[in-house]
Amino acid sequence: MDKKVHEIYCNSCGKKIETTDNIKREDYLSIKKEWGYFSKKDGEIHSIFLCESCYDIWTKQFKLPVKVEKQTELL
Repeated sequence: MDKKVHEIYCNSCGKKIETTDNIKREDYLSIKKEWGYFSKKDGEIHSIFLCESCYDIWTKQFKLPVKVEKQTELL
């Protein structure tokens, strides 16, 4: 059985993040935004991916911290 490899790249650093048969080999942030009527980007859909390192760098720049909750049941 052939395994499909879906390649994802971090939009910030360009690092390749591989998944095999939709199984993540490392975690990353995925954001998809459909811009609406009150935006100058109305009608556009933007998608980005960030590796965990770039996510950490990005969120350290925030004026208000990211809300973090602990997950008690890990599957």
